[in-house]
Amino acid sequence: MISKKYFRFVFAFFMALFMAFLMSAVMTLVNIGFQPHFFKAWMHAFSIGFCVAFPVVIIVAPAVGKIAGKICHDN
Repeated sequence: MISKKYFRFVFAFFMALFMAFLMSAVMTLVNIGFQPHFFKAWMHAFSIGFCVAFPVVIIVAPAVGKIAGKICHDN
């Protein structure tokens, strides 16, 4: 298992992985439709998207957490 001190990076990795995977599928489908080369185009878009998403999540997650904490409250 991975130490809790790396939680931020493990969280960012999986958040970026799932978001890039799903968003690249949707955007590829919207842009080219379900073509014979869809999977290849999707994996290309995913590889670029993940490389961008991972550092972005690491950088913006703390700020997003603070913003969400300010606008959410217990009833």
